Amino acid sequence: MQGALAAQIPTRVATPSVSSISRNRRGGASVSPASRHVTSAGHVVSSATCAAAEPRTVVTVDLGDRSYPIYIGTGLLDNGALLRSHVPGATALVVTNETVAPLYLDRAVAALSKDGAIRVEVVILPDGEQHKSMEVLMRVFDKALEAKLDRQTTFVALGGGVIGDMTGYAAASYQRGVNFIQIPTTVMAMVDSSVGGKTGVNHPAGKNMIGAFYQPRCVLIDIDTLKTLPDREFASGLAEVVKYGLIRDADFFEWQEANVDKLMMRDEEVLVRAIERSCINKAEVVALDEKEGGVRATLNLGHTFGHAIETGIGYGEWLHGEAVSVGMVMAADMSERLGWTDATVKERTLALLNKFKLPVAVPESMTVHTFQNLMAVDKKAANGKLRLILLKGELGGCVFTGDFDSVKLFDTLDAFVSKPQ
Repeated sequence: MQGALAAQIPTRVATPSVSSISRNRRGGASVSPASRHVTSAGHVVSSATCAAAEPRTVVTVDLGDRSYPIYIGTGLLDNGALLRSHVPGATALVVTNETVAPLYLDRAVAALSKDGAIRVEVVILPDGEQHKSMEVLMRVFDKALEAKLDRQTTFVALGGGVIGDMTGYAAASYQRGVNFIQIPTTVMAMVDSSVGGKTGVNHPAGKNMIGAFYQPRCVLIDIDTLKTLPDREFASGLAEVVKYGLIRDADFFEWQEANVDKLMMRDEEVLVRAIERSCINKAEVVALDEKEGGVRATLNLGHTFGHAIETGIGYGEWLHGEAVSVGMVMAADMSERLGWTDATVKERTLALLNKFKLPVAVPESMTVHTFQNLMAVDKKAANGKLRLILLKGELGGCVFTGDFDSVKLFDTLDAFVSKPQ
């Protein structure tokens, strides 16, 4: 699949606006016909009408008989009935980390075990990208075997992107596949990594090089968990929110520009809207291309540059969203150098990322040579040829391509390692 992808992601025009999606939300996973919104790709976005601690809205990832809901709301971590409805067997293994466990583990276990029908086991992993490894993953398998969990068990990921990725990969591998549920507790995980079934661990030579596509039974997003998220982690997740606006949803980008202050203040209603719209965008693309044979690759805008940064400086030194933030600016810069976008796209990208307090310059230790070596082993490369997601045309348009002037890539790398943006 060389060259620009035929299925270029266009600007989205048929999906309901953020404001229309958000009307009349007051709890409830039961959906009446009048409260259903259907996106251009057929994904149901529902406004709920039941009691407190029920989802405010539900986005469906449409994968046929493997479709699953993304529940979004407040207080959902205590909705044991909703959570248990996605556990088909009599056992569950909650996987979390040392940071999240003191905050939310007891509530998750109580929700799962409330009626006494589910035996709940727990494994607590160290926190941080540097622990996203096969060695640490073995602790999950060790616990599952020690507890004699069988193929009917459900693994539950309680935490951020690292926990979600590792739990999903463990679920895909344990006894050749068991059920799993995502309960993300960071913005990054809520808007991106918990949705779509990408799971895995890092290798010293490259990020997420070992893994599988494996979908959860549901994603349960309780935005109350963001109240304990450090500011740096919160901002990191917003990089992925910006991404959706850049690659396919110009209206959403403009909405973010208008709501920066409310997002940074963690306004509840604005957060629900931002997370919901992000999940709609992710669900639409995943339904079109579950295993990243083409258009799903566009969700990786800035990631080829960003993964090189994360690997080059050492896992855990920068947060994923921080590296992606710089990577998106680099992609915008290269797109402008190629003549595919005008200067305003890069300028607006820089301005919004700066307002979200995200980095826009590469770490001082990175060199052109380091970038080139690490980008050469990127998962999107094909037949030895590097392929990138680049912006093209108006805001909201992008392409996944290997057909570009490599001199422009070198110019972008050289510019970013030579001076701050």
